[in-house]
Amino acid sequence: MEHVHLAPEDEDDLYTGYNDYNPTFDSEELDNDIGFQQAVRTSHGRRPPMTARFPGTAVGGRPLATSFGSRVPLMSSMGRPMTGAQDGAARPMTAVRAAGYSSMARGSAFDPLGQSKGPAPPLESKNEDSPEEKIKILEKKVNDLIEESCLAQSRGDLQLVSCRKTKQEGRKDNDMYPEALNTYQLIVKNKMFNNAGRLKVNMANIYFKQKNYPKAVKFYRMALDQISNAHKEMRIKIMQNIGMVFIRMGQYSDAITSFEHIMSESPNIKTGYNLILCYYAIGDRDKMKKSFQKLISVPLGIDEEDKYIPPNDEPHTNMVYEAIKNDKLHQMERERCVDMVKGSLYVELANDLEINKAITYLRQKDFNQAVETLKTFEKKESRVKSAAATNLSFLYFLEKDYEQADRYADLAMSADRYNPSALVNKGNTVFVKQDYEKAAEFFKESLRNDSSCTEALYNLGLTYKKMGRLEGALDCFLKLHSILRNSDQVMYQLASLYEMLEDPHQAIEWLMQLISVTPTDPQVLAKLGELYDNEGDKSQAFQYYYESFRYCPSNIDVIEWLGAYYIDTQFCEKAIHYFERAGLIQPTQVKWQLMVASCYRRSGNYQKALETYKDIHRKFPENIECLRFLVRLCQDLELKEVQDYATKLKKVEKMKEIREQRVKSGREGSAQSRREGSAGSDSGNSGNSGRSDHLSTKLRSLPGSNEPYETSPQRDIGEHQQLFFFWWGLSFLFCKTVL
Repeated sequence: MEHVHLAPEDEDDLYTGYNDYNPTFDSEELDNDIGFQQAVRTSHGRRPPMTARFPGTAVGGRPLATSFGSRVPLMSSMGRPMTGAQDGAARPMTAVRAAGYSSMARGSAFDPLGQSKGPAPPLESKNEDSPEEKIKILEKKVNDLIEESCLAQSRGDLQLVSCRKTKQEGRKDNDMYPEALNTYQLIVKNKMFNNAGRLKVNMANIYFKQKNYPKAVKFYRMALDQISNAHKEMRIKIMQNIGMVFIRMGQYSDAITSFEHIMSESPNIKTGYNLILCYYAIGDRDKMKKSFQKLISVPLGIDEEDKYIPPNDEPHTNMVYEAIKNDKLHQMERERCVDMVKGSLYVELANDLEINKAITYLRQKDFNQAVETLKTFEKKESRVKSAAATNLSFLYFLEKDYEQADRYADLAMSADRYNPSALVNKGNTVFVKQDYEKAAEFFKESLRNDSSCTEALYNLGLTYKKMGRLEGALDCFLKLHSILRNSDQVMYQLASLYEMLEDPHQAIEWLMQLISVTPTDPQVLAKLGELYDNEGDKSQAFQYYYESFRYCPSNIDVIEWLGAYYIDTQFCEKAIHYFERAGLIQPTQVKWQLMVASCYRRSGNYQKALETYKDIHRKFPENIECLRFLVRLCQDLELKEVQDYATKLKKVEKMKEIREQRVKSGREGSAQSRREGSAGSDSGNSGNSGRSDHLSTKLRSLPGSNEPYETSPQRDIGEHQQLFFFWWGLSFLFCKTVL
């Protein structure tokens, strides 16, 4: 309370004056106010006229009226006495200008919003002849037709759809040529437009479509005059169009003039052909021959050896190429070409032409013709004989005729001992005989003759790898990688060698470089997953195994690993998908179907597991594992079928025991003969033993009643990759040889 201030009694009341008001605002006494009534009765028309005009400022030095009372009458700002004064009684001063009135326009009505100007003008009507409106109308029609066709098709009214389509196809030729010409005319009249020549070409094309050939020629020539010589290709095309128009007009002489000019400046196949037709039309045989010589001298723009190779796999195109590659003109071309070379100073080139002909046969996959052509060089001079024999050795090696391949490799070496390709082929034939020491010697000799022979270096690395000399193989492939930086085969071999040297980190590093070159190789991705799995990194292994499965969903090893991964991580429902796919790939393997049933059982879906086991039993009635699970499930679910399955299980187990006893007795009875068996039979038995061991490993990987699922060991893919890369080395050798 010490901060509260109380007003003393002698101070003025804070609310004093709130009930007082100015009598000016007392509207009830206006009827008795004489001054106000006099002002109301004052008429503007009876005011005295103005005698002088003063500036619009108030007269200075006059008292201002603020309330009723006696005061001196004031002059208005316009120089006239104020109205409303009567008997000395004053009234409040009025405004100089009344609202809605002005001294310049007397008698005008009060219109502060400007509504006296009349109604708004009507909207402009759309010009339906404008190109924009026509485009909008056509677009609407097209959309309506599409919508109507879709509805008709949904109703099955295909006749209406076909009718609409026919009408549209009939109308699509109704081009707006006059509108286009008018638009082009407006553009080319603009002097600021620099490409008028190109537009005149378009105008000439329109006249050509309208069959107005004189106009077309006129505009083509106008365009030719306006296009500079710097655009040579454009001028040639215009000249060609001019020649075509003259042909349509029947003026062959003028067309010949245009075509002759083109053949002298920039010859091409189409112009040469049209020139021959024009000379044929006028009956000039001599000029036809000369024109044909000009035509065949025009370069085709493709390699001679690729001229008769089909560019695609279309049957019609292949039939055309098949028809022309051995026609009379082609045969005459080959014969005259070889004869001309043989009769010239460059007779040595004839042999190269024959070899190129054999290479062309190879590219056309005509191996028989290629072999026949190359065999003609067996009695030629040494250099040509060596090249032909090298290629023959390669061809026979591809056909796995290793004896002939070895024979022609020896023939190539006898003709030219320093031929590195012949030494490589000889080393290959020795390699397949598993004489790796001798093969390495031939590859080394090839490298001594040509240190840049990458085929010899690659195959030498493979030979060292087979011999177990991993450091030497690693040195070869590292040298090869410095030459072929982006070779995926070399990168894979380096990764494989580091894995064999028990350096998984380096192997992973090289495989990572490999997938940067070939990111969609499923084998490489699976190998990366295997290495990460061996290192204990399950998440990375899963990532690469899953990518491998995405690109190749039929790899059993990858499918098996992914299924096992989901089981280990307690996601048995997801593992079912992979084992079902494995069952589709190998429908005769019961283990995949057993794994599907096991996944259902592990996930708690016993009813589905029971149905799956029953289905397996129908397909494989003698499978003991399936019967055991059926007996156990029927017991757990308290089903009546348990006794039937138990009886079947005992019967199958009894049959198995009988078979085992028979096999055992048979082995004991033939122990003497087996000890006296040949070495060949020993090798055969060892092979069967290996297969049975592999099968037992697979069977042991199946889950028991209380055992978790275990994956089988991954298959080594190194051998497969080595074989593939060995083929690659040979094919690369062939390309190098013919070059």
